[in-house]
Amino acid sequence: MATISTAAHSADEMLRLDCTDIAVSAVSARPLGVLIAVPTVEAGAADEGAVDLARMLVANGHRAVVVSSGGRLEPLLAASGAEMIRLDMASRSPLAILRNAFALKRLMRQHRCAVVHALARAPAWSALIAARMAGVPFVTTWYNGFREQNILKRFYNGVMARGDRVIAVSDQIADAIAARYRGVSGRIVVVPSHIDFGGFDPAQVTSQRIAAVRSAWDIGADTRAVVVIGRILRRKGHHVVVRAAGRLKDMGLRNFTFVFIGEDNGRSSYSGELRDLVLATGTSDVIRIVGPPDDLPAAYSAAIAVVSPAIQLEGSPRSVLEAMAMARPVITSDLAAGPDIVLAPPAIAEDRMTGLSFRSGDDRELAAALIRLLSAPESTRLAVGRRGRERAIAQFATEDAATPMLALYTELARLRI
Repeated sequence: MATISTAAHSADEMLRLDCTDIAVSAVSARPLGVLIAVPTVEAGAADEGAVDLARMLVANGHRAVVVSSGGRLEPLLAASGAEMIRLDMASRSPLAILRNAFALKRLMRQHRCAVVHALARAPAWSALIAARMAGVPFVTTWYNGFREQNILKRFYNGVMARGDRVIAVSDQIADAIAARYRGVSGRIVVVPSHIDFGGFDPAQVTSQRIAAVRSAWDIGADTRAVVVIGRILRRKGHHVVVRAAGRLKDMGLRNFTFVFIGEDNGRSSYSGELRDLVLATGTSDVIRIVGPPDDLPAAYSAAIAVVSPAIQLEGSPRSVLEAMAMARPVITSDLAAGPDIVLAPPAIAEDRMTGLSFRSGDDRELAAALIRLLSAPESTRLAVGRRGRERAIAQFATEDAATPMLALYTELARLRI
C-alpha cells in the first residue's frame, strides 16, 4: 500500500509529494485508465501538461484518454500512444459544460477510467460533475494563480480547489490556493513540473543555428538580443517590457533588441494594444514580435538574457526552465517564478544567483535589472547561466518524474466516492 508524505507546511497541513517520499512499489503494476480533460492541446502549460501526463502514463503501461477541443499538439499525443477524443471542452457555456459532463461520464465508463484529471476550469466543471455521477476520484492541477475580480469569478475558479487531490506545480501556487479556499489545505499536493531537457543542451547548438535564428529576427551580429517569453496575453506582462525598453532608450542605451517569441493567437485585444504601446513609446526599433521560433534551443542561445515579466502568479513556467537549461541568465518577475526556481539577490549571495527578479508590473525595476545584467562582465553572465542550468537539471529534469504522479493515481484509484 502506497504511503504519501503529509508533512506540514507552516500552519497549513498541505501534502508534499516528492519522489524521495514514495517507494517505487507505490506505482501500481495493474494498468490504470486516466481521463485527462483540457480545453485544447494547442499551447500553454495545461496543453503541454496534458501531453506530458499522457506520455508518462502510456510509457509506464497505463492508459490515457485525453478529451479536448484539439490543437497542434495532437501529433505528439498520437505518438505517445494516448487516445485523443475531440469535445468542445473550451466552452464556458453552462449548457456546454453540462452536456460535456454527461459525455465524460460515458467516456469514463467506456474506457474504464479509474481517475479523471482536469487541467483547467471549464473542463474541470464538466469533469467534477461526471466524476461525482460515476463515483470516480477527481483531480485538478493548478499551473498558475487565477485572477478573482469578483464573486462570480471566484466561484468559477473555485472548481479547481474541489478535487480529491489538488495539484499545485509550485509552493507559491500551493500557498495561494490555501490562502483563498478554506478547508483545501489537506488535499493540496505539490508536484513540481518536470521537463525533458534532452533537446536543451547548449553544447549541441551550433553557431550556424544561432546565426539562422538571428537572421530570421533581422538582428545584426553585434546587437544584444533579449528574448521575452510567454504567450501574447495581458497576464504575461509584455507591456512591462515595452515600457522598460523605453526607459533604456531614454537613458541613452542602444545596441539591444527585445524579441517576443510567445505565441499570438490574435483572439484578444491585447496584441493590438501592445503594438500601439510600442509605437507610443518609440520602441519599434528595439522590439521584435516574432512568434514561436522553429528552433527554440537556438533562439535561447542567441539571447544574452531571457525575460519572463508575468503580472499574474505562474507556477513552474516551462519556458523559464528551458532557458535556464540552455544556460541563459533569466530575469523574472516575482510572480513569474519563485525562489524554488530562480535564486536571485538579495535573498541569495551573488556567487550563487541563477538570475534576477523584479516586482511584477514594475518597469523601473525591470529596467534596472536589465542594466545590471547587460553591464555585467561576460564571465559573470556565463557563471549565472551555468548555475541556472545546473539547478534546472537537478530540480526539474524528467528522471523519475513519473513516480509521484503514478503513486498519486494509484492511491486515488482505490477510492470510491
